[in-house]
Amino acid sequence: MTLPNPLISASPERLGGEPCFTGTRVPVRTLIDYVEGGHALSEFLADFPSVSREHAIAVLELARQALVAQAEPSPA
Repeated sequence: MTLPNPLISASPERLGGEPCFTGTRVPVRTLIDYVEGGHALSEFLADFPSVSREHAIAVLELARQALVAQAEPSPA
């Protein structure tokens, strides 16, 4: 499967500018809410079939990379 580029998009005309999985009307925040709520990725994918497993995992990886990049070095 080919993933969209960019993975996430936002438009003022779609859900008030909420960042969504590109090509869908599914807010990325919804995936984060599912994870925070202790739900399995499979539950999110079942509830939002317009998002592929590959797309969801790629967005989670993007979030992981952003978090790691923001980490401050620990004192030695």
